[in-house]
Amino acid sequence: MADSPTMTYGGYLRLDRLLSCQEPETDAHDELLFVIIHQVYELWFKQILHEAALLQRRLEAGGSAGALHTARRIAKILKTVVGQLDVLETMTPRQFAAFRHALGTSSGFQSDQFREIEAVLGRRGFPASVLRGDERLREAVSRPTMFDSLLRYLAVQGHPVPREALERDTSQPWEPDAGVQKVLLAVYADENGPAAEVCEALVDVDEGVQEWRYRHLKMVERTIGAKIGTGGSAGADYLRATLFAPAFPDLWEVRSQTEQPTTTEQPTTGEEPAGGQERGDGG
Repeated sequence: MADSPTMTYGGYLRLDRLLSCQEPETDAHDELLFVIIHQVYELWFKQILHEAALLQRRLEAGGSAGALHTARRIAKILKTVVGQLDVLETMTPRQFAAFRHALGTSSGFQSDQFREIEAVLGRRGFPASVLRGDERLREAVSRPTMFDSLLRYLAVQGHPVPREALERDTSQPWEPDAGVQKVLLAVYADENGPAAEVCEALVDVDEGVQEWRYRHLKMVERTIGAKIGTGGSAGADYLRATLFAPAFPDLWEVRSQTEQPTTTEQPTTGEEPAGGQERGDGG
């Protein structure tokens, strides 16, 4: 876009096109809210994919500061996405039922962008019928996942990541790996180091997706209960099945393997530990 002294706020944001995209199918008051919330979801999903691509590039280049910044941004976006459910939950089941019939066979499970986010995070088990109709998704499931990029980052940082993990077939689902977990334990031993911070930022991203799944599940349950979802989806049952399935299982597993440090830091100034004087006064 060429610089223009006549550029306006509405023109820059293409508001004429953006605000004409909301076309409720009924006269139900709450349908506009439903449409806007889901369109905003898709805008945030677009931004998450944009940021995820940058995060993977920064990880694979070994850039700690840039990767940390981008991962934290993704986590913040996910918090915002979760927060939108608070608005959607102001709609009662009767208010939703007033226009639900107009949704036809449409379903949130048909979101191409969210499927692509899942692929970037490591999901590989998409139905063949879905893959056939989505070229971007087919490309996404053949590329390295975000965790693959993290492993390459750790290797660039000098950590002994097993070669078989670095050279694996990334079109296949990741399986938790004891050798990788050993490396992660060493990374976390220096908990103030940049590599540990980057790993924790990816845990924040993983937790953000899990939180969104949980809140989405509860929103569906309070809106339609146990009914079959639109488009014939399993509704709440499907969402429930996806809970507690982390994208980066090794980053969670190492927490159960972390042991208490064998030594305790001592004061280097010759002073008593904090609280020592108070204990003496009480003697």
